[in-house]
Amino acid sequence: MKVIRLILLGCGLLLIWQLVVFVTGAPHYILPGPVPVFHAIVNHSSTLLGHLQTTLTEILLGILLGSFLGVTTALIMTLSPLLKRWMLPVLVISQAIPVFALAPVLVLWFGYGMASKVAMAVLIIYFPVTSSFYYGMRRTEPQLLELAHIMDGRPMSIMRYIIIPSALPAFASGLRVATAVAPIGAVVGEWVGSSAGLGFYMLHANARMQIDVMFAALTVLSAVSLLLYFFIDFVLGKLIFWENTQGITR
Repeated sequence: MKVIRLILLGCGLLLIWQLVVFVTGAPHYILPGPVPVFHAIVNHSSTLLGHLQTTLTEILLGILLGSFLGVTTALIMTLSPLLKRWMLPVLVISQAIPVFALAPVLVLWFGYGMASKVAMAVLIIYFPVTSSFYYGMRRTEPQLLELAHIMDGRPMSIMRYIIIPSALPAFASGLRVATAVAPIGAVVGEWVGSSAGLGFYMLHANARMQIDVMFAALTVLSAVSLLLYFFIDFVLGKLIFWENTQGITR
């Protein structure tokens, strides 16, 4: 049923796309229709696949590193009230800096290779993972904590068996958000400076007025990002079986 709903949704979006092209009469160099874009995907499939591999690697590394740093920061702030008083304001203030404005600086520091794009993705992913996991641990049921203290539970055992499992649904929500925005960081980094990736290929096609190829790269990126989101959402739903977390696929 879910697959059928997704297929119908995709067909509806393609129909709307074609209707917009037909009604507005937009020339192909402004807004190509779905058919020319599909032909571009087929004709440039090998090139798109090579650039997709680069971008997907950047996204996955960003998710892994950003999630690791976010979980570590949340655990440190939960275990140490002293460090929390110093780290939490820094975490909040860091979000006042436009992350995209840091892209040229990251390219300057880390170069035009993959490192600067991964760093960009990490910066975008870090905050939603950290904040969701930290506040999830803070919202642990007081009755469970009181019962654990009555039974003389050790602090690390309470953290391992009560606080962390209770916070995993909130962490899952933050990770879903991070997965959805991770491609933005990778592509923006590629736009600023790179020699490979779908973002680089889109700029390259735009400079050559190959608008159908540019839309082909955008379509491939969108499709892969959605598949990655649905995969993460499915895995989290299976792992966190004790809580009915809601994703857009359910």
